[in-house]
Amino acid sequence: MRQKEERCVITFHTTEASIAMEKAGREKGIPGRLIPVPQDLSAGCGFAWCSEPKWQEELIHLLDEKRIEYEAVVQRKV
Repeated sequence: MRQKEERCVITFHTTEASIAMEKAGREKGIPGRLIPVPQDLSAGCGFAWCSEPKWQEELIHLLDEKRIEYEAVVQRKV
């Protein structure tokens, strides 16, 4: 069984926004991936962006820069 690690998790209202985040993250070279929304969180769509916590500030800046709407940015063990 894989051990859970602390991650920065971003939830979105729409699938379109989650896919836009995936594209923006790749373009900026920020490591991360789309995951199903963790059970203890809720989101308008079923996807969340997951990355290392050290990237949280850069991710929030990227979301604002690209005007990608999101619900929440949290740190969780995933």
